Amino acid sequence: MKIQTLTLFLCCLLAVGYAQESDSRHSIGAKLLFIDYGRPNSIDTLSITNGLELMYSYRINDLISVAVPLKVGVANVMGDINNRNVTSIDGVLHFNFLKPSSPVIPYIFGGAGIVAERDAGSNLQIPGGLGAHFRVAGNSYINVQGEFRYSMQEDRNNAQLGVGYIYRLGKQKDSDGDGIPDALDECPNEPGPKATNGCPDRDGDGVPDKDDRCPDQPGPAATNGCPDTDGDGFPDHLDECPTIPGTLRGCPDSDGDGIPDKDDQCPDEPGPAATKGCPDRDGDGVPDRFDDCPDEPGPAANNGCPVADRDNDGIPDINDRCPDEPGPAATQGCPDRDGDGVPDIDDRCPDTPGPAETRGCPDSDGDGVPDDIDLCPDEPGLASNKGCPELKAEVKEVLEFAMRAVQFETGRATLKAESYPVLDQIIQIMRQYPVYALRISGHTDNVGADSRNQILSEQRAKACYEYLASSGIVADRMSFAGFGRTRPIADNNTTEGRRLNRRVEFELYIK
Repeated sequence: MKIQTLTLFLCCLLAVGYAQESDSRHSIGAKLLFIDYGRPNSIDTLSITNGLELMYSYRINDLISVAVPLKVGVANVMGDINNRNVTSIDGVLHFNFLKPSSPVIPYIFGGAGIVAERDAGSNLQIPGGLGAHFRVAGNSYINVQGEFRYSMQEDRNNAQLGVGYIYRLGKQKDSDGDGIPDALDECPNEPGPKATNGCPDRDGDGVPDKDDRCPDQPGPAATNGCPDTDGDGFPDHLDECPTIPGTLRGCPDSDGDGIPDKDDQCPDEPGPAATKGCPDRDGDGVPDRFDDCPDEPGPAANNGCPVADRDNDGIPDINDRCPDEPGPAATQGCPDRDGDGVPDIDDRCPDTPGPAETRGCPDSDGDGVPDDIDLCPDEPGLASNKGCPELKAEVKEVLEFAMRAVQFETGRATLKAESYPVLDQIIQIMRQYPVYALRISGHTDNVGADSRNQILSEQRAKACYEYLASSGIVADRMSFAGFGRTRPIADNNTTEGRRLNRRVEFELYIK
């Protein structure tokens, strides 16, 4: 009886829905309910009952709707051996996850309602849950919904599952008048046939213009609507051979060598691109059919045959750097008197063996700097240092320390006694690195006249120079200069900065 009643209601609802003449935000619906008062209240003895829901809904916007469901049914409740008739009316908000045009519209909802029970008064319930509309045709939807209802009265919480029908009142909107409702029309503002889901198809090839790369020329969907005269899957505008089917840019390649027959001078014999698809057994770039020596590589100028060897050293003249002087292949046919692998024409020391890195000259310490320009031929060093070793880190530290440690009487160029040990260390370094020269430069802060600072800085640099010279360091290995206040290394506006600026710098370098 319940199913018959629901069926009769749905038929009436469809008749009312299809009689509408205008688009509307209004919807009506009906559902068969399955009601459970047992599990939500932890009462195992209560069975599931049924009910019927009639619903009206108003769509506020694409994602929010308000609904008023009216429900009648029976409830199996604690304390009543008979099922109890119940009636409820709710006010709920639906929050839709997708727009009305979608084929499936999932949603969540929540609200409040009054439930009246026969002979037991009424109670306030808070419904909430989720559901989905499934479009079946036009404005018609199948609805599935589950909800939990929290009651303000004890033992009246319940869960409901509903299955039913929803109809959106009014004719479906058809903006472009092509007979396909906007909800199903992929191009709602441009008229088009049903075959292309309402989208224009100017060339009538079944590919809508929006997807058709050649909208004015009919072609299959496989080539995005563009013509494919030879049916090889390459559209004519990309097919280099539009009237002959092929797999290589639309062209045939009979010998499978990766060169289309139209460009292949030997279409039935595989060959490389270098010889336009013709075989080249000796790989000399001359096709076998034009090669007088197809099994011996030779230049095209000699019809593919090897060239002469004037010096008879076994290296063809075309590859011989010295075709008139015999030499080994290792030096490209050039003589190598000292046998070091560097041809005499490139060897700076042709009678003394040496590595290629030093152009055939010996390099005793193996540092890459030939002995004839190496200032330290028995000690490996850097090319930038003319073959001499770089200063050790501790030496650089001594020079850095000396800049701060050499002290003078205030306003004078007289060395203090505590400066002597520092200068003695520099003397030892000069003896340790005999090829290095020393540059001494004096500097002051900005206190006092510029002319006075310039003189004082030079005198202090000279005092250090004279001390080192008096200890046996050759004067030619040293130079000194004063720079006054012109090269500060710290802020002259602070006491510490001025102290750092009053200094003598010692720089070792190779001339």
